Amino acid sequence: MITLVKASHVIGYRDGDHVVHRDGCVAYSSDKIVYVGPSYQGPYDEVIDAGQAVVGPGFIDLDALADIDHAILDTWPADSSGLTWSRDYATNRRAAVFPLEETLFMREYALTRLIRNGITTAMPIAAETHSAWAESYDELAGMAAIAGRLGLRMYLGPSYRSGVPVVLPDGSRDVHWEPSLGERGLADAVRFVKDFDGAFDGRIRGSLLPCRIETLTLDLMRATAAAAGEFGCLVRLHCLQGATELRLLREWYGKRPLDVLAETGLLNRCLLIPHALYAAGHPDAPGSGPDDLDRLAGIAGIVHCPLTMVRYGSALHDFDRYRAAGVTMALGTDSYPPDMIRNMDYGNNLAKLVTGRLEAGSAADYYRAATLGGARALGRDDLGRLAPGAKADLVAVALTGPVDDPIRTLLMNGSGADVTTVVIDGRTVMRDRVIPGVDETALQSRAQAYFDRMKAAYSTRDRLGRPPAELFPPSFPEVR
Repeated sequence: MITLVKASHVIGYRDGDHVVHRDGCVAYSSDKIVYVGPSYQGPYDEVIDAGQAVVGPGFIDLDALADIDHAILDTWPADSSGLTWSRDYATNRRAAVFPLEETLFMREYALTRLIRNGITTAMPIAAETHSAWAESYDELAGMAAIAGRLGLRMYLGPSYRSGVPVVLPDGSRDVHWEPSLGERGLADAVRFVKDFDGAFDGRIRGSLLPCRIETLTLDLMRATAAAAGEFGCLVRLHCLQGATELRLLREWYGKRPLDVLAETGLLNRCLLIPHALYAAGHPDAPGSGPDDLDRLAGIAGIVHCPLTMVRYGSALHDFDRYRAAGVTMALGTDSYPPDMIRNMDYGNNLAKLVTGRLEAGSAADYYRAATLGGARALGRDDLGRLAPGAKADLVAVALTGPVDDPIRTLLMNGSGADVTTVVIDGRTVMRDRVIPGVDETALQSRAQAYFDRMKAAYSTRDRLGRPPAELFPPSFPEVR
């Protein structure tokens, strides 16, 4: 069966880069693209006419939100200490806030949001704040089943850590260590890779996804590097993302983050680093090595998350400098909504702000990062492009109003809400903004109840035991 997709603008691929076909089309059969160009002369069984739209490769999100968003709570308070475990809670903690069944509901809700925003390949990220410690094998096995049913392509594995960030009674920050839990978590992660890599017709791939670098012992990092080498899988480790991380590594080891990664064997082609902000050239990263970007060019890539980072008051210094150094630039949304179009637009604007150059962080380069860059980071030449032989992963995004350049218009005038159709592996997982088999009304109602419980649970971990109304005061007083 051959499906033909038509649109006013089709993003094809030629000579190693994207090209635009005006009034173009894409034809695919089974899970592979067979034609991209101005007009298809062969037979076809079905046609999808996207009209005034950009049809391009599916977005690749390598820090994709897999829970109910917390950034709406923790990106604005003057005192955010109540959002981190207190030392007392860490040493006397209880079970996870939510049982497995409710956690898997949250995963399903989050994965449907990815599809709705045109994300076809995802590597998930979820806060461990509400967990007993980190993610479990059973959680990720359940997520794999949900992704398989929805048709998402995902790189999965349970998170793990040796320690948890805590707030001390005086308000200072530290890490509470329980190394045996990190060892147990890595064992579960390895078991997941063995059990699920290649599941659901190859759409599920196993990966090692430890938490932040300052929550891992050196031994756990070395063991992670060894496991990645044994199984040939990717490792994603949040690193170079904050001043507290730099301070702690300097106090503990007298080293910079990249030196710690090199010492433990992780600084190689298997490694993905989300954020990677605090490298040479960042004004708040004193003591960084002048060769930081050269070293980052030797890993699988960094996962740049501009929309989330600006919410925390941070920005990459700067996108073009990293690219010029040969660093593979992929993108992650990392918060709600997982809107890759807004994410690209924020990145484009922040690059201008940081450098003072209007031409900085071009729309084309951000679109490349959301497609070709993600594919390169994953080591996949069959993703991130619409070309014969590539996987049939594509999205249609409606264009409203006057259209100049389709990519610039997409970023400046569009959002994830404009995604109308999503195809993954040749399967239509969303058509005319409808995801088959998903009751959006019921999902949304249950998600609100889940979020309310999640918000209330912060009080039990706050070092001062403050109620939600004090931790999260409204923008304006509510009156009835």
